[in-house]
Amino acid sequence: MNKNVWLLFACQALMNAVMSGQTIMASLVGYKLVGTTGLNTLPMAIQQIGVMCASIPAGIVFARWGRKAGFWMGGAIAICGSMTFALGIYTDNFPLYVFGAFPAGIGHGISQHLRFAAAEVAAPEARPRAISLVLAGGVLAAIVGPEMVKRTYDYIPGHPFLATYLYLPLLPILTVVLLSFAALPPAPPRASVPIAFRTIIARPTFLTAVIASLVGYGTMNLVMASTPLQMLLCGFGVPASADVIRAHSLAMFLPGFITGRLIQKFGVHRIIAVGGVLTLSCVAVNLEFAPYFATFMVALALLGVGWNFMFVGGSTMLTTAYDATERVRVQGLHDFIVFASVACTAVSSGAIHMKAGWEVLNLTLVPPVVIALTVVGWHFVAKGRPRTVAA
Repeated sequence: MNKNVWLLFACQALMNAVMSGQTIMASLVGYKLVGTTGLNTLPMAIQQIGVMCASIPAGIVFARWGRKAGFWMGGAIAICGSMTFALGIYTDNFPLYVFGAFPAGIGHGISQHLRFAAAEVAAPEARPRAISLVLAGGVLAAIVGPEMVKRTYDYIPGHPFLATYLYLPLLPILTVVLLSFAALPPAPPRASVPIAFRTIIARPTFLTAVIASLVGYGTMNLVMASTPLQMLLCGFGVPASADVIRAHSLAMFLPGFITGRLIQKFGVHRIIAVGGVLTLSCVAVNLEFAPYFATFMVALALLGVGWNFMFVGGSTMLTTAYDATERVRVQGLHDFIVFASVACTAVSSGAIHMKAGWEVLNLTLVPPVVIALTVVGWHFVAKGRPRTVAA
């Protein structure tokens, strides 16, 4: 891995730390401001809508001015989101707090393209490792984000989490500084006629990659979004929730140091399938064991590794579904579809949790995972049982 990949690793760590802290705070702040479990995950839902919508401005900027300009724009927008969150908490204004989730989501959504930038600066045979390594930056985020919440959430009396949101802009600022030292690809060559979206969607490899990514991300978010509140209802405090989310985040990103090598050795289809099985194991733990601290810890850890294998696998498979002139358009469409599903799970998580309970919330993971495993198995057979990822 070259210097640029490691710089992107650090940038991903900083931007993911913002989201890691927000994951802990969002449902708790929402519950405090509106006093109901039905709307407490709305900020995360709006944030995921922002992540989804980021694909459009990111694609335009990346295509016209290159990666670096797009990532700088994402950092600036993320700062605006954190400051709006802080203002919403200070004024006890839930609509304003929810409004801040949209720019925060756009900033995070643009940063998701760091993994594609890593694939572009790495040698073709090293693309799976580059993608997984950059996503492994979330390991540092899993430490920094929850630790910031634990140390700052009660700094300002009467306004829980306000100080945390005032500290968060430091992370995008550091990201912008690090990007100044990275040599990233210029704007890609433009195709004479842009490829139609229906043509992209019709490609079996694109379709399989999207399904693997959206199921991995969507199912993970469905359970994760309601876990802090479920722990609160079971008698656990903010520090306990922060510890569980930290363990979950470590499980999401720590495998990134080896996921790329596993894909190279065993093939992308097998790794995605293992991720699906681990996600189903999370459901089994949550349903079979009493709601102890260890239960939440183990279940969320399994969920995190399952996400890693499915999302890294889907992102890696996607790199074989386009050429240089199509890359920004195909990547943008992939992330738009994936994060649209994540937004749906974020808003539905709170509603399912309130109406049907924690057990039903977990059971909703089963059908989509089974569908993803079926599609991946079909693609595996159709491709002639490949063992490695094509360059």
